[in-house]
Amino acid sequence: MTRRASLVGTAIVAVLIAALVALIGGAFSDGARSTGPVAAFDAEQLCNASTIISVGAGLGMSTRDQTIAVMTAMGESSLRNLPYGDWETSGVRNPDGSPTTSIGLFQQQDDWGTREQRLDPPTAATLFYNAMAESVPQPERDALEPTLVAHRTQVNDDPQHYARFWPAAVAVVDEITTTDAGLASRCT
Repeated sequence: MTRRASLVGTAIVAVLIAALVALIGGAFSDGARSTGPVAAFDAEQLCNASTIISVGAGLGMSTRDQTIAVMTAMGESSLRNLPYGDWETSGVRNPDGSPTTSIGLFQQQDDWGTREQRLDPPTAATLFYNAMAESVPQPERDALEPTLVAHRTQVNDDPQHYARFWPAAVAVVDEITTTDAGLASRCT
């Protein structure tokens, strides 16, 4: 897929997400709360997860791939669209010694896209899915542990870093994709 086609696809998915949210309306602050592992996440985090899932579905990614993407964002930003990264908070550097430039849901560095792209959740999710499909093509992706798929996509220092987020990601994806109106219906 060309970069231009990818960005056009991202724009279409973003419009569809906005239309769905506008059509259904509502907000998480209406008092409705989930229970179990999903209850640990607030409205912003669940809306970001919903966006990641919707983008993945729009790109034809499997539920497992969508769950890997949610798990990765949990491990990178706790499902928050952060305008800063590890360099600003703890002085983390790249292997070559340069300061990291990671931002957004997936803590993507400059080589992933522009600042605006990395801070736009639908675009950042598309960038992640495209990188995942390229870094770990099928059928290999389905054969690897989810944490190893995320590691090969993100190039994190610790291949097992994401493993602890898998159970919560499974619960969040299940909740968002199976509830009556879906958690996405409460995003504004």
